[in-house]
Amino acid sequence: MRVAGSQKGLSFVGWLLALALAAFVLSVAFKLVPHYLDHMSMKKIINAVDTNPALDITTVGDFYSYVGKSMQVNSIRDLDLNKVLSVTVEDNKFLAHLQYEKRESLIQNIDLVVKFDDTFKVGKP
Repeated sequence: MRVAGSQKGLSFVGWLLALALAAFVLSVAFKLVPHYLDHMSMKKIINAVDTNPALDITTVGDFYSYVGKSMQVNSIRDLDLNKVLSVTVEDNKFLAHLQYEKRESLIQNIDLVVKFDDTFKVGKP
């Protein structure tokens, strides 16, 4: 019974390991979450072509213009629209292919890489 009374929690080394693990997880989260939020914003921008009837988007140029302006409004500045988005017209709908990857340095020569690849069929040309 005496052994159970002497166990009162983590040791100093245990606390250091727990803090190191928490710092690592927070570091990874702070580097990756903004990319996922930007991608979610890009998906909403592209889907708005289909859901917002007030937009008068009839050509591929109009589509690129709308997405570019929406990217400025949402402060998405680290993506080159012409490289990450390709838009064609198929079956009287816009076929938008959003594909890119983002890299963030983690520790020296170790990088975190996220890849996004989505296809949308939206709107009426």
